[in-house]
Amino acid sequence: MAQALTRPADTYSPIYFLAALGAGGITVSFFMFLMFWVPHPEQSVPVFEDIARAFASGGVLLQVAIGLALVGIAVFATLNIKSILWNMSALSAFKRTTAYSNLCKTNAEATLLAMPLALAMTVNALFIVGLVFVPGLWGVVEYLFPIALVAFAIIGVMALRMIGTFLGRVLSKGGVFDVTAHNSFAQLLPAFSLAMVAVGFAAPAAMSETAATVAIALILSTFFGVASILYTAVAATTAFSSMLQHGTAREAGPTLMIIVPLVTVLGIMFLRQDHGLHVAFEVPAQAGDTMIFLARLLSIQVVFLLLGAVVMHRQGYFKDFVLGSKTSPGSYALVCPAVAMSVMIHFFANKGLVSAGVIEKFGTAYWGVTAFAILAQVVAIVLVLRLNRQHFVKRPAMPNTVPAE
Repeated sequence: MAQALTRPADTYSPIYFLAALGAGGITVSFFMFLMFWVPHPEQSVPVFEDIARAFASGGVLLQVAIGLALVGIAVFATLNIKSILWNMSALSAFKRTTAYSNLCKTNAEATLLAMPLALAMTVNALFIVGLVFVPGLWGVVEYLFPIALVAFAIIGVMALRMIGTFLGRVLSKGGVFDVTAHNSFAQLLPAFSLAMVAVGFAAPAAMSETAATVAIALILSTFFGVASILYTAVAATTAFSSMLQHGTAREAGPTLMIIVPLVTVLGIMFLRQDHGLHVAFEVPAQAGDTMIFLARLLSIQVVFLLLGAVVMHRQGYFKDFVLGSKTSPGSYALVCPAVAMSVMIHFFANKGLVSAGVIEKFGTAYWGVTAFAILAQVVAIVLVLRLNRQHFVKRPAMPNTVPAE
């Protein structure tokens, strides 16, 4: 009798929204090529007209870079949307099961916050697609910013309601939250969701020329950014205490690196806010301050990247769940740090070192730093392709699929 073929993803977990998040993040990483290599003097971001002009007048290397960026954005934005649609359908079915009811009684209820997190990333990715592929979009962009603010407000309210449901359950009576199962940074997922909404709100602050739009974007992004930081401080402190007592939950090892994307997202939020304050309200900005600010953020990321790598190496996580035959939805959390490092290094090189006059743009030192960003991006792409093959290709049923908090 032939053995039935199944996919690990058929055993659904909300963590699979991180597959969409990773694809959306890679879309952003390809946009960095255009953001920093294509001249766009008339606005803060490159648009279709800037890209077409640069491709027509640029050298071969620039044309290759633009071509790679456009293909990368198209492919991974499509993958992001495909993954979002699959997850929304799968989550709808999952909510009708006993497994969902049980999940909502445990610490793992926080994993539901992966949905607004991924949705916020999708809005960001779609905005990039519009900038890159739609001619004349910038001419009507001021009308699009209020729509974007409404979209992020809806996602933000959704995230706050989910967090309120979770915290209301665990804080209203004792003994509900399992502290022994809090031995990872999985509970930082709500903070990450809030941060993604915050950086989305900050986009109009950096790009709009309407003072009222900038002000609204600044205020809303500040609220969600501060909420994210507060949640991170509490959840990370209590989680680290539990990890010291019980060790890190093996299947949730990748969450040790969640600080890396969290810092990138909040860092971009602060940069967008500073740009909006400078342009709309004439608040001075200093290149040296930006450089050291980005250096501090990058330092935090490297520390947590090394921490996560050490723990997961000691636990054999990569050997089993990335390179081996075991599967865990939590493995998709590994894509986020790689994307986040790529994006942060691009910003550090361009908005930090180049703007402060430390290195020359497109010089040897510049490409030396940028090479690390490209390497991290390649790692993210390889991880997405590998994990998608592991989780979404049918194969004989395996008894080693491991759930993640």
